[in-house]
Amino acid sequence: MAQIPAPPPEPQDTLDSYVGLAPEDAGRRARSRGWQTVRALPPGAVITMEYRAGRLNLEVKDGRVARVWKG
Repeated sequence: MAQIPAPPPEPQDTLDSYVGLAPEDAGRRARSRGWQTVRALPPGAVITMEYRAGRLNLEVKDGRVARVWKG
């Protein structure tokens, strides 16, 4: 039986460094640092809660990133 490949390691990044950025700038920065998927979400958005390695979530309020979390 074939082994299931391990997901690539997540970038070593300081998530708070995205707070206050415009979502476009935060997305470019995140991708350049190795994040595979970047989601910009409004506050209180209904989203799936499954953890996905390599995904960065940006909560955008008033045109700026207000909160950041992995998965």
